[in-house]
Amino acid sequence: MAKRKSRISLRSGSEVDGLREAGRFAADVLNSACDAVRSGVTTGEIDQIAARAIAKLGCKSAFLGYRSYPGNICISVNEEVVHGIGGTRVLKDGDIVKIDVGVSTPKGWIGDNAKSVAVGELSSSAESLLAATEASLYAAIAAARQGVLLSVVCSAVEGFVSPRGYSVVREFVGHGVGRKLHEEPQVPNYWEVDSMRARGFANPRLEAGMVLAIEPMVNAGGPEICILDDQWTVITRDQSLSAHFEHTVLITDQEAEILTPRERSFTAPAA
Repeated sequence: MAKRKSRISLRSGSEVDGLREAGRFAADVLNSACDAVRSGVTTGEIDQIAARAIAKLGCKSAFLGYRSYPGNICISVNEEVVHGIGGTRVLKDGDIVKIDVGVSTPKGWIGDNAKSVAVGELSSSAESLLAATEASLYAAIAAARQGVLLSVVCSAVEGFVSPRGYSVVREFVGHGVGRKLHEEPQVPNYWEVDSMRARGFANPRLEAGMVLAIEPMVNAGGPEICILDDQWTVITRDQSLSAHFEHTVLITDQEAEILTPRERSFTAPAA
């Protein structure tokens, strides 16, 4: 397969201001949805809480209707990795709930972020999975600097979770963000040269003004996934637990700027 031609937008000035606003809005909605997670609540109720929060900000869901996706946000539980659709499922103590929020502002800018939260008390193994996944996100963000190859950022995720016995999902990746939900470049959570060439992934050097959604999807078991009959919900093939965290970041000549600000949920696990 021919190498994918990378057309990566570099944002500046009012464009960055618009993306900062979109990121703040997406973070606000994510916090509202996560605050609603508790035992006895349905995933559909959380979807509607997010929909109202999006509307209150004067924004639209970036997910609703995207390739016919029927939800306002993505809500994935336990072995569900990503793209779960809010419905009648009732949350219970011990569940891991992954909430992914994308908003489109009136000016047309996209904010995209995700977080995994617990319903009640988690088992120590489940909590360790979430802590490692969140830490891998911040490891990737720390690597995301002007002049660094994209592969360094991607490798940081797998490089953090693999020694701890976890695996990364390979079929779904992060991406550029701007006026479209998915822009160049694609941002995998691992890097293998032969695989990337076969899939047509580019490996550009990062430049100030690039905006990336970095989103580790990490499984407690193997990396293999399958898609349910709804044609959206992704689950782990071995039914193991999965975690998902995401930030949208702006590449600068210093540290990357997180455009979807929130407090960290877990203390980074020891090396």
